[in-house]
Order: sequence, then C-alpha cells, then structure tokens
Amino acid sequence: MDGTHICIIGLMSDLSSKSDSAVLYADDHYPEFLEDLKTLARIPSVSFPGFDPKEVVRSAEAVAALCKARGLENVEILTLPGAHPYVYADWLHAPGKPTLLLYAHHDVQPAGREELWKSPPFEPTERDGRLFGRGCADDKAGAVAHTSAIASWLKTHGSLPVNVKLIIEGEEECGSDNLEPFLRKYAAKVMADVIVLTDTGNFDHETPSITVALRGIVALDVTVRSMDHPLHSGMWGGAVADPVLALAKMISSVVDAKGRMAIPGIYKDVKKPAKAAEASLKVLKYTEKTFREQSGLFKGTKLLVAPKDLLRSNWYWPTFSVNAIQASSKKDCANIINDSAWAHMGIRVVPGMNPKKVLADLKKHLLKNAPWA
Repeated sequence: MDGTHICIIGLMSDLSSKSDSAVLYADDHYPEFLEDLKTLARIPSVSFPGFDPKEVVRSAEAVAALCKARGLENVEILTLPGAHPYVYADWLHAPGKPTLLLYAHHDVQPAGREELWKSPPFEPTERDGRLFGRGCADDKAGAVAHTSAIASWLKTHGSLPVNVKLIIEGEEECGSDNLEPFLRKYAAKVMADVIVLTDTGNFDHETPSITVALRGIVALDVTVRSMDHPLHSGMWGGAVADPVLALAKMISSVVDAKGRMAIPGIYKDVKKPAKAAEASLKVLKYTEKTFREQSGLFKGTKLLVAPKDLLRSNWYWPTFSVNAIQASSKKDCANIINDSAWAHMGIRVVPGMNPKKVLADLKKHLLKNAPWA
C-alpha cells in the first residue's frame, strides 16, 4: 500500500514538473499564440444562413493549418452534405494511456449592430489588456487554447502525457444540426475516454473552475399573419387585427409578472441540483453588484430573482427568451398596420426536462394564446 502511494506521488510530481515547464513555454510564446488567435478571428466565419459559407471553409482551412503548425498529426477537414466543415487532428503516441478528445468550434455569431462596436468586429483589437473581436472568446480562443497547450508540451518534452484527438466544429453557433450524422459517420475517429470542451466561461480570474454542465435549448420561429399586405393605419386601424400586437400578446403570455414561465407544468420535471452543486453555490460568493457590473444591467432595472439565487437561476433553472423580433424596421418605419410579425424565441432546458416535450408545450401554449384567431 505504501509503495503504491509513493509511486502515485512520484508520478504526480513528475507530471507537475513537466506541466510547469510547459506553462513557462506558453508564457514565453504568448505573443505568438496570441497572433494565432488574431489570424483566426480575422476570418468572418459566420455559419448562419445568409452569410457566405466560403468564409467558414476558409476558417476551417486556417484551423487545419494551425493544427499542423503546432505539432498535431493526421489533420483533416471533415465534411457532410449541407454541413459546414469540421477540423480533425490527433496525436496518438502514448500507448496504454487514456485518449482525450478536445472540442471547440471555429464558426461565429453574426457581428450584429456594427455601430455599437468600438472597433471592427473582424479586426481583433487590444484594449485594456483584453482582445476584442467576434470569435476572440467564443470560440476561436478555445481552438487556440488547445493548440497552444499541445505545442507547449511537445516543444518542452517531445510528447504528450495522454493520447489526444481534436475536433473543431464549424456549425455550433447555428445549432449543430448535423452533429448527430457527423458522429455516426466519424464515430471511429472521435472515440475517446473523456471529452473536454473550451466553449465555456470562467467564474472569475482568481477561481480555478471546471464547467460540468450547461443548459440546453429548444427554439422556434413564430410568424403571425393577418392579411396579404400592409394597410394604412389611418384608413384601416381599429377593425383589423394587428399581427404585431397579437405576437406581443402571445410572447407576454409565456411569462408572468415576475418573469417566471407560465406554461402549465413547465417546471414539473426540473431536477434539484445535486448536493455537490448546492455546496458549490454556497461557496461561490456572487453579489448583485458583480452581476450588474458583468451584465451591464441598468441601475433602475429590477432583478427577476432574489440576489441569493443569481447563480442558481443562471445555471439550474429553465428560462424563456426572445432572441429576435421583427415586423417592419426602424429604417422603413411607416404609418402602417404590418401584414405579419416574426420572432425567434426559445427555452433554456435543464436536467430532467424532455426537450421535445418542452418544445411541444411551448408551441401549444403560443397557439392557445393567439388572439383574434
């Protein structure tokens, strides 16, 4: 027993010293790794419909080139019909050791309202010790974190302590619709003992943490129509059902005055956090002041939960949100009754909830609360 104990300590000590030297290498080569991130972030790899898919291909090619440059092997761009490209790479020279699958994604969200950016979204810019640009965090930073860590180990020791596989997805931001067929087709390539994702956040800069779960999502588009063309509000207003008002009423019916979802039975299957999770919630000190600073919430905007439940509500409770809504536009605004209104909305789901049932219940609730039908 004592001998085994000593061996384990010796192994951990050896790994620790090797890790220290790899960390020193990473620190010394930080500017180089930072340039890797800037190179990727300059590519507008928006995976949403309506954006140039060639940019996502160009992004995949850049990620593949980075993997090769940082010492990974068997680098491939993997494709499926109708899907944005994935990048695969590996290093499998640790016989008898576990295989670690590292995940990130190289596609990004649209830049949104560019007039609100302080610097161009696809020209990564350093300000106050931070790097700003679309994808600089989510999740090209994840891909670079993986390749930089691997390069640091290989450069200092010539090998890795475990076998490593790397998957950098190209369509996470638009819903990973092809993930299941991808896994079926390439199952042999991605088989591993454990998976680590970098597409998560830090609690703060001083608290080492591991994200063990994320809320899922079910989402849908809702379009309300009441006629075949817009009408002048001065001539037709009063008798004609306004689809924008109808959609607003449908959306407002989903939550009560306190912001909790009002869909019957929606909280029934929600599981309580495990004891370890409850312990973590008690240990982590997260104040309303910090929440407001990090979220940018205005002073006059009320919280929808008690301050003691901020982390609980963000991590363990389901929530409803409207991601986009449109009838006319600010630019094209006129004195009309719009012929239609559209919104994209969804529910963040937590353990215990059946996503298909949640989606069905949301649809049922919206239809039940559609006015003037």
